[in-house]
Amino acid sequence: MAVSSSQLPAYKTAFLNSCLSAQILKLGSFTLKSGRQSPYFFNAGLFHRADLLLTISDAYAQTIAAARSSGELGEFDVLFGPAYKGIPLATATVGRLAEVDRAQFGSLSYSFNRKEAKTHGEGGNIVGAPLKGKRVVVVDDVITAGTAIREAMDIIAKEGAILVGIIVALDRMERMPDPRGEKEGQELDANAPRMSAIGQVRKEYGVPVMSILTLDDIIEGLNGVGTDEDVNRLEEYRRRYRASD
Repeated sequence: MAVSSSQLPAYKTAFLNSCLSAQILKLGSFTLKSGRQSPYFFNAGLFHRADLLLTISDAYAQTIAAARSSGELGEFDVLFGPAYKGIPLATATVGRLAEVDRAQFGSLSYSFNRKEAKTHGEGGNIVGAPLKGKRVVVVDDVITAGTAIREAMDIIAKEGAILVGIIVALDRMERMPDPRGEKEGQELDANAPRMSAIGQVRKEYGVPVMSILTLDDIIEGLNGVGTDEDVNRLEEYRRRYRASD
């Protein structure tokens, strides 16, 4: 299956094709941690191969560069990758950004945290650029419940840095699960939460949260090349769970 869409930028199409061919994005039936039955599953941990790492770092870089050009994202000094998945994503993306636009991003730094603070040598739990006084963009794979990204924000705040943006690989665009429970096949309660995890983070911290792909992008890319069954199931999932933000 090869995606080709005039509606998507070339880097999104290339990224989506890589995700599908490497089975990073799978179509089928998957039970999420929330208990929802999802027609697709995304595993960014599979971007471990050299060519795939180049693809995802280029997609992050192109998304960031586009956000800077449009004014959605302000100036920043450091890409921060939360341990562990964010570490290779941030470091690879810094290098790719310098290739995309050396004049604008050539002095950009990366930084990441240790899970346990180092007690010898220079000590601390930050590796790479010091964060104090720096403007920081967080790079991660996805935001689900928002717990991991909030931990990263706490680290950034404690280090005396300024959070200016967040970028993830995929925005599922779906509302947070109803804490009162959800039943498959039934319409959601009108009083159930309607905001997504990304929407909550965006509202709480007042910073842009960008993504390489959204569920809308996946459906757009698969139209005409995916099976009718897969596309219909994705569209129904979007209709049922789409967030208000």
